[in-house]
This record gives sequence, C-alpha cells and structure tokens, in this order.
Amino acid sequence: MKRLTLFLLLLLGAWTFQACNSNSSEKDSAEQAEEANDDKDVREDDSEFAVKAASGGLMEVELGRLAQQKAQSQRVKDFGAMMVEDHTKANNELKTLATAKNISLPATMGEEHRKHVDDLSKLSGAEFDREYIDLMVKDHDEDIKHFKEAADDAKDTDMKAFAAKTLPVLQKHHDAVKAIQDGMKNQ
Repeated sequence: MKRLTLFLLLLLGAWTFQACNSNSSEKDSAEQAEEANDDKDVREDDSEFAVKAASGGLMEVELGRLAQQKAQSQRVKDFGAMMVEDHTKANNELKTLATAKNISLPATMGEEHRKHVDDLSKLSGAEFDREYIDLMVKDHDEDIKHFKEAADDAKDTDMKAFAAKTLPVLQKHHDAVKAIQDGMKNQ
C-alpha cells in the first residue's frame, strides 16, 4: 500500500510539474520577448515596436518563401522573392539595432503571424495567390502605419531612424502588391 501511495504521489507531482511547464511554453515568442523587455531598462514603446516589427518581418520572409513555392502567378512568385530579400535585410538590421539597445526580439514569429503562415501553407495555385496578395495588402497597410508612428514618435533616435529608413521599402512593397491585386481583379 505504501508503494502505491508513493507511486501516486510521484505521478501527481510529475503531472503538476508538466502542467506548470506547459503553460510557460504556450506563450508565443513575441510575448516572451515583450516580457523580457519589461524586466529591462528599455523604453516600452520602442521595444514594443521592435518586437512587432521583428515578428512581422519573420512572417513576411516565411510567406515570401511559400509564395515562391505555391503561387501560380509569376508576379506573385516574384513579389514573394522581393519579400524574402527585403525583409531578411530589414530583420538583420533590426537584430543588430536591438542587440545594441538591449531589446529582446522574438526568435520566431508570434502566434498571430504564425496563424497566417499556417493558413496559407494549406493553399496553392490561384487560391494561394488571391489570399496571399489580399493579406499582403492588409499587412502592408498596417506596417506602414506602424513604421510611420515609430519614425515620428520613437524616443530612441536609432529606432526612429530605422523606422524612417524602412518606411520607403514598405511603401514600395505596398505599391507592388496593390498593383498585383488590381491586376487580379481585372482578370
């Protein structure tokens, strides 16, 4: 009887330990980065901008790769290639800046961005093209707004300069994807 009780206590302890650990691993990488930044002496607005930009940039690269593989239209594939190239460059610049500013960035994209990748990875051909392009128009609308706010209002001058430098690239992406979307509507 003592062995059974001891076994049950060990089992209960292991289950409790597992339950505690599973809650912490359920937080997405962006949330973990934001929490790490809360514990540092960094400006909250600037760190939130950096975390959101990093997560979004990771999504742009991953979706660009998917577009190169799954898109039907060559224009969409070419747009995906541009996303991979430009956002990889911006992501690397942001990593360097964040390191210098002691800002933690997510190692992987946040849950919201991951959902977009997961949803689009199930599609291919014309359906992928349409959904990807619609998402890219919406996403770049949001990115431009987000980066403009940081370019205007960031407290850190280097973060402000990064946002201002990246803004024309995002506008170029928006113009390109809007033209693709308009072309799809006219077909």
